[in-house]
Amino acid sequence: MNAFLKTLLTFLVLAPATLMASGLDVTAPVEKVTNWPAITMFVLFVGLTIYITYWAAQRTKTAKDFYAAGGGITGFQNGLAIAGDYMSAASFLGITGLVYLKGYDGLIFAIGFLVGWPIILFLMSERLRNLGKYTFADVTAYRFKQKPIRILAAVGGVAVVILYLIAQMVGAGKLIEVLFGLDFDYAVVMVGVLIIAYVSFGGMLATTWVQIVKAVLLLSGATFISIMVMSEMGFSFETLFKTAVENRGGSMDILYSGGFVSDPINAISLGIALMFGTAGLPHILMRFFTVPDAKEARKSVFFATGFIGYFYVLAFIIGFGAIALVTASEYMDGGALIGGNNMAAIHLSHVVGGNYFLGFISAVAFATILAVVSGLTLAGASAISHDIYANVINPNATEGQETKVAKWATLVIGATAIVFGIGFKDQNIAFVVALAFTIAASANFPVLIMSMYWKNMTTRGAVIGGWLGLSSAVIMVVLGPVVWTQILDMGAAIVPYKFPALFTVAIAFIGIWFFSVTDKSERAKQDKAGFEAQFIRSQTGIGAEGASEH
Repeated sequence: MNAFLKTLLTFLVLAPATLMASGLDVTAPVEKVTNWPAITMFVLFVGLTIYITYWAAQRTKTAKDFYAAGGGITGFQNGLAIAGDYMSAASFLGITGLVYLKGYDGLIFAIGFLVGWPIILFLMSERLRNLGKYTFADVTAYRFKQKPIRILAAVGGVAVVILYLIAQMVGAGKLIEVLFGLDFDYAVVMVGVLIIAYVSFGGMLATTWVQIVKAVLLLSGATFISIMVMSEMGFSFETLFKTAVENRGGSMDILYSGGFVSDPINAISLGIALMFGTAGLPHILMRFFTVPDAKEARKSVFFATGFIGYFYVLAFIIGFGAIALVTASEYMDGGALIGGNNMAAIHLSHVVGGNYFLGFISAVAFATILAVVSGLTLAGASAISHDIYANVINPNATEGQETKVAKWATLVIGATAIVFGIGFKDQNIAFVVALAFTIAASANFPVLIMSMYWKNMTTRGAVIGGWLGLSSAVIMVVLGPVVWTQILDMGAAIVPYKFPALFTVAIAFIGIWFFSVTDKSERAKQDKAGFEAQFIRSQTGIGAEGASEH
């Protein structure tokens, strides 16, 4: 362990210098903004996360430690960690970038991301904690036939994880590209190596504390930027908006809505995807198994909602602050936009705080990505090892075997994230996350919420409805304008809607209902009969741990 961590730290410190010495042109087009204070802050933070991983590795002995941090995280700590998980690169870099690009319209993502939390608070948190063990599939499969439900949940979960990972890896690559002047592809590889190390050795405990540290740093840094922006504007929003409009050539478009999502179907679909998708994100749902009881689970959501809501207010100020204060000389290098719109917050930090604060915010942004990617990777690895391997392939697997598979799965998911991160580097990361939310809302949320609340749901209904939601979401996303036209460059989109959740979520719910009410099998009778026992355990945490039939 010690040798590995020393090797990893050496790699992080020497990689940029080695690449430069090799003759590769890694400094050209962003050499102007590379600065040693920023690099120093970056290396210090990475060193801290490696120490956290080492500390956590000494305390990660069992499967429960690896998947759920031993169940010993408090509600406040978990709330901070959830906020850290949720305040991702899509939030800090993507949403502030969207506000910088589109003005008021950029807030549609922030509002959508936030409104899903009441669903989790009032409908799901207590039942998740009482019914689940390591993954949300433990809840969906509680009273149903295990194999088909767990396969569905694992595939849906991994699909969401991979899409969400793409967004984080793109953000990481752009950030390191700006910070070091390092080529995007090499930056993504470096991030991939780090997250594989964090998850493989530190498990959920390391991931949790990296998220907590990152959340505190991010909220502190965003607060400072916002205060400095408002100070420049005389603490007047009127002045802020007036200056922003002037810097956009007098155009008032940034103060109006409708320029980003103009037609009602796309608007409603996006809202459904963000609201229900939040309640279907595997790395968020997994966090409720790290607390000791349902009371702490409810506290987790309460604190997380407060932290996240506060952060999105700051994101709005930062986005408009970038419009008002980031000049062409700050943002341009030889006529080329450095880092794209996603880097608006980074450049604003340099304007209001100089090189050292740029270093701090860059390190915090990188911490944001590392923490979220670690949580995502752990969620994906858990789906493969716990849901597929331990409950489908080898039901008699020992904890040691299951954890070993999880670590191999971490390696595979990390490598996949690197490949896709490089492939999707030209996309705005908030858009890519919206696609992940569509699949989460269509494949994971309907099965999860119906399994908790509808006594007439059956295994057949859950499996067919879930697969219909998942497949329709994937197909419509792939054939839509973002993937088919913008990413694959295949011409006009076959599906005209960027966000098809209005249709795919409806397909999932209707499929679950229809194939459940028409199911007259013996298995269906068992599924319905098991609801009462599930309900008792969901309320009290006492009772059987769920179906054992595989």
